[in-house]
Formats: sequence, C-alpha cells, structure tokens
Amino acid sequence: MKIGITGGIGSGKSLVASMFQVLGVPVFNADDAAKYLMENNEALKQDILSIFGAEVYKNDRLNRSFLSSIVFSDKEKLQQLNAVVHPATIAYGKAWAEKQKAKYTMKEAAIFFESGSYKEMDRMIGVYAPQELRLQRAMLRDNATAAFVKQRMDKQMNEEEKMKRCDYVILNDGTQSIIQQVLTLHQTLSNL
Repeated sequence: MKIGITGGIGSGKSLVASMFQVLGVPVFNADDAAKYLMENNEALKQDILSIFGAEVYKNDRLNRSFLSSIVFSDKEKLQQLNAVVHPATIAYGKAWAEKQKAKYTMKEAAIFFESGSYKEMDRMIGVYAPQELRLQRAMLRDNATAAFVKQRMDKQMNEEEKMKRCDYVILNDGTQSIIQQVLTLHQTLSNL
C-alpha cells in the first residue's frame, strides 16, 4: 500500500513521517529527492539551465537562494520549474517504491494535490497546524522572514482544503499527542 503524507510548510509533516519511519515504515521524502535530482540528474539539470540560465548553478551546485528568489515571486517560473522537476521526482519515487517490501510505504510531499501525484497513493494523511503556528515554525527552521514564508505559503493549496481531501488528519497544534495519533494510525494502516 502507498500512503501519502502532506501538509503545508511548517505543519510538521517531516516530523510525523520520521515517527512512521521509526516504526519501520519506509519513507520517501519528495522534497529531498527533488533537491538530489536537481543536482545529480543531468537531463533535469539541462532543463533547469534552459529555463533559468547559468546563474542557477554555482560550481555544479544548485544556487537555491537564486532559484527561490525567482520562483517564489514569479508564478510562471514556478510552474516551469515544477513542470520539469515533478515528473522526474515522481518517476524516482515510483522506482523507490517498487523496491520496498513493507506492508505499506509512505511518500512525504507538500504538494500532492497540486501536482496530481495523490492519484498514485492508496490513502492520504494530512498533517495540520494553524497558519500562525506554521509561520513561526518555518521562520525558525529556515531562518527566514515572515514575508518570505508567507510568500511560499501563498504558493500552496489552502490548508483547510488540503485537509478535506485527506483520508486521515494528524493534528499538530500542541493540543494532542502526535505520538499517540501516529501509533493509532499506524495500527489502522497495518490492519488494512
């Protein structure tokens, strides 16, 4: 079974995914895979260079700050980047999933619904936290300004809409034990 786990920036989806990993569930992190592929997949690198120019790579490494400054202020450029990165990442994730032997695997991604890759999953888990809490977490984690984080949030699907589309929702606002929610959900998924 393939389980997707999603949530907006700062929701805690990586934390929740790591808890499933501790329970023995293989977890594929789409963001990490995309970062890896943008630096190591030659065809993808050429696509990115053709869209953004030579400045997008420095010493054969992706210039993330340069790329972020463009895509988070230009919707068309973000769409162009996603159009080349998403297919490569989805194919890489499928190849990874085929090698797994566990009862279920998990793929972590922020934009399942936006990219359409949720269609490849058997079930979807959403990790929810209120926007103000997500903003504070992301600012601390990324050492970023509120304006920069809000700009990234604005590029993602509305959080409430995203949660409505999920089969299960883990609440990560400090009012309930995340560990208990993960253990209960792991038991549910293991019994399917």
